[in-house]
Amino acid sequence: MGNIVSAVDIATYKKDGVVHLRNAFGSNWIEMLRAGIASDLENPSPHFDSRTQEGDQARYLEDFWAWSLFPEFETFVRDSPTAQIAGELMNASQINLVMDNWFMREAGAASRAPWHQDFAYFDFEGTMCVLWLPLEKCSPNEGIELVRGSHLWDKLFMRVFFRDHKVAQGAGWINDRYYDLPPDINANRNEYDIVSFDMDLGDCLIFDMRTLHASCTTVPQKTVSRFTLRMTAEDGIIRHRGDWAKGERAIFEAAGHKEGDRLDSDFFPRLWVAA
Repeated sequence: MGNIVSAVDIATYKKDGVVHLRNAFGSNWIEMLRAGIASDLENPSPHFDSRTQEGDQARYLEDFWAWSLFPEFETFVRDSPTAQIAGELMNASQINLVMDNWFMREAGAASRAPWHQDFAYFDFEGTMCVLWLPLEKCSPNEGIELVRGSHLWDKLFMRVFFRDHKVAQGAGWINDRYYDLPPDINANRNEYDIVSFDMDLGDCLIFDMRTLHASCTTVPQKTVSRFTLRMTAEDGIIRHRGDWAKGERAIFEAAGHKEGDRLDSDFFPRLWVAA
């Protein structure tokens, strides 16, 4: 296969920590993922959860590590152009899946993702990126916002829980890594280079796992769904973080993985290898 992304896309991803790719996915992929989410809602995986905040009458739902349970998700993971896109953007020799994840905000749901950095949430280390694929058109105030260039700050930010937006614990050293408290970006928006995007159906974002991002604060007037994949280059390994990651840790340890293992197995399948 020829290259999918351009030199400009690669340069933008490296500099900004996020790139907007237009018309990356045909309607067949979008419909497949919608069908997969519908099946998941009818028969949720063991990891299905609600991130709905207390007092919110509409739900904010998610499921993760469900790709092997629903054929629609597995077909997308293995056969869509996502892994090649990630490989080209990260100049990788191979791409492995780290985690699949979908989110649904029902119409009227005030619950949303806080400002956070994916990289510090999980027991993973390496060169990693995230696919963010909306399954409906979204205007710049309906999707996610990102702090452009924050992937280059060389900082780890403590996990913030989605349900109550509380920080897992205070700043400090854990397992030889220092974790800062996430900055209060909404209270100091003029101090940051915040970007969001006008996205047509089939558009996607790819962003570095270190890039700070959050849901836009606009309450959706219709139910919206987003499908995401976290992917790693060939240097991805398991590296324990804090107790805040113990829930996800238990899942991959049950699959036979331990500290220091490469993310290259049936649980973390290889999706693409450079020509």
